[in-house]
Amino acid sequence: MSHLIPKWNLITESNPISPISEGYRMLRTNIEFSTLDRQLQVIMITSSNPNEGKSTTSANIAVSFAQANKQVLLIDADLRKPSQHHIFGKSNRIGLTTALFKQKELSEIIQQSNTENLSILQAGPTPPNPSELLSSKQMATLLDTIRGMYDVIIIDTPPILSVTDAQIVATLSDGVVLVIESGKVKKEMVLKAKASLMHVNAKLIGVVLNNINRKHSDSYTYYYGEGNDA
Repeated sequence: MSHLIPKWNLITESNPISPISEGYRMLRTNIEFSTLDRQLQVIMITSSNPNEGKSTTSANIAVSFAQANKQVLLIDADLRKPSQHHIFGKSNRIGLTTALFKQKELSEIIQQSNTENLSILQAGPTPPNPSELLSSKQMATLLDTIRGMYDVIIIDTPPILSVTDAQIVATLSDGVVLVIESGKVKKEMVLKAKASLMHVNAKLIGVVLNNINRKHSDSYTYYYGEGNDA
């Protein structure tokens, strides 16, 4: 397949000195210092509903960590509606599902991005049973293997209220960041999303309030630590 043209602007890569990129760097720093008692290596990003910016946030956070000289792997675990291959302009012909079905070696599946230190494991072909695949022993084993290869692993998952996939991945992650689009999602939906994460004992490390309009900028991203009310 020929190289794809990115559909979305990856701001931290295309304009790293912009105010929005600085916002993602602040988000990276807040994540790094959100807990002192244990390392946050596997970080899951989700949202309450579709189209709140969780995939774009995942991609930009991954780039931000890579720019801080961390070896980073971004995993697209949204097996139903993957986005990372669009964002980075890569092929989705092989990916996470290929690895879980052991159709190719992991080294053949992981792709390099244009950002130094950042690798990507695309979603791959859509399986008939995404939830079962993500909850399989193969998924847990894969993450254990990847933990020994990278400093930071960012996992983009489906919205928490849409399907059970995000709850499953949350149990395998060290921390979860919930992305909320400003002015779009009602408080009760956010609380329901938080409750869904708490139901599986997920470690909610913070909430990103996305697309806050400001007078002199298109959008900002704000982070709230886990001690704040959603």
